[in-house]
Amino acid sequence: MADKRRDVIVIGAGLSGLAAAKLLHEQGLDVLVLEARDRVGGRTYTKHNDVINYVDVGGAYVGPTQNLLLRMADEFGVKTYLTNEVEDLVIYRKGSSRRFKSSFPPMGGFIAHLDLLQVFRVIDEMGSEIPEAAPWNAPHAEEWDNMTVQEFLNRYAWTDAVKRFATGFVNLNVTSEPYECSLLWFLWYVRQCGGTHRIFSTSNGGQERKFVGGSQQISKHIAKKLGNDRVLLSKPICLIKQEKNMVKVTDVHGNTYQATYVISAVPLPLQSKITFDPPLPSLRNQMIQRVPMGSVIKTFTYYTKPFWRDRGYCGSAMIDDEESIINYTLDDVKPEGGKPALMSFVLADKARKLCNLTAEERKLRICQMYSKVFQTDEALHPIHYEEYNWLAEQWSGGCYTVMMPPGFLTKFGQEMRRPFDKIHFAGTETATAWSGYMDGAIQAGERSAREILNRLGKIREDQIWVTEPEHKVIQPRPFQTTFWERHSPSVGGFLTFLGLMSAMSSVGVGMYIYTKHMR
Repeated sequence: MADKRRDVIVIGAGLSGLAAAKLLHEQGLDVLVLEARDRVGGRTYTKHNDVINYVDVGGAYVGPTQNLLLRMADEFGVKTYLTNEVEDLVIYRKGSSRRFKSSFPPMGGFIAHLDLLQVFRVIDEMGSEIPEAAPWNAPHAEEWDNMTVQEFLNRYAWTDAVKRFATGFVNLNVTSEPYECSLLWFLWYVRQCGGTHRIFSTSNGGQERKFVGGSQQISKHIAKKLGNDRVLLSKPICLIKQEKNMVKVTDVHGNTYQATYVISAVPLPLQSKITFDPPLPSLRNQMIQRVPMGSVIKTFTYYTKPFWRDRGYCGSAMIDDEESIINYTLDDVKPEGGKPALMSFVLADKARKLCNLTAEERKLRICQMYSKVFQTDEALHPIHYEEYNWLAEQWSGGCYTVMMPPGFLTKFGQEMRRPFDKIHFAGTETATAWSGYMDGAIQAGERSAREILNRLGKIREDQIWVTEPEHKVIQPRPFQTTFWERHSPSVGGFLTFLGLMSAMSSVGVGMYIYTKHMR
């Protein structure tokens, strides 16, 4: 039996789909949201129990320049609090822990320090050439898209320490390995988040804040505003049939829904689970077969007290150890109290290799590493453990976002946002700023909604893309860098300089000896 005809059906009640539905609803359109899960929120998921109160096992962080997400939080009265970074950060390498205070850790010797500065400076410089809305139009798009990030690191990084750190940087930010992702995509991904410092930093960066009460409540607030009759759960969609004047959407239970337009806010690779009638255009059909989701298991280890703070550590740690199953940690202590925890990720290849371990086995290995990093046996005695294995989540397929392999962007990138007749596409993967994040999800949802408003004659075409005003309170600060950090030579340049100086010194000594002999 068919449902009544709506103006728009939105498939997916994650933050992107709900943002689209909210905007359309506010413009007076009749909207229906269909969600495969038994909850709203998508890749934001706040778990609750008596031990922990609440914890974000999905998307959690917000920071300066994420103005859409901050605006949405303000609208619903959702407050933020700072991720702790008062005490020292720590890098653990070769069995020892070293404290530091900057965004990037010390690399050890002078040559490694030069190497770190050069590699990340080049990432930002190359990224500055890439248009955020159309990376396939970059001057070197085809060349860079045909390279992996691993090939870039092999070319530019001289030291093993920097190669390992850069690999961890890739793992953390895109939950993939350098050997499997396109250089063009990775450079674009970092650029559209504001550069290496903005994407990586806690203070003044993408991990600066979290939400009091958890991030999923934003989706819950939107769903409540829309009303229960406009957000239907446990409705996995299996068929989208476009007819002359309408679209019919059918779920796996046999229910059919009708609308003038459809917005798909389903992750790109999961769109292949849906039958389209008529079939998708050639390039879109090929596109959704070529992008896997990232791989991550998010973990939280709880203790009776934040022992790391007692020892002068803020909880942020970078771990350079091949035997460790985690690479990064952050403090997870709620401002309203409750049990303190350390959050960490099992990322990329490690997540794929270790996803079949039991949660208890992962917890044990994580605690053993915490004991080494923070130099205390207190880490060996947690009182509780939570984790979420996003690799097993069938309605996301992974997290945080899709991984784009070599050749993808230049051949298929223009298809990601291209409507297919009456079907428009949202999802954080289609955003042009903070793609892969909650802020990008909102941008994509609202953009897709405005595309439909334009087709209905309610707004002009030049009003589809809107620049969000900067948040009045949470504002970005420029990252302060020294003249040396901006202009230091590459390792190759420095070694060449040393070689020339050595050669000139040898020539000078030779000339002195020759002149003395001639006399």
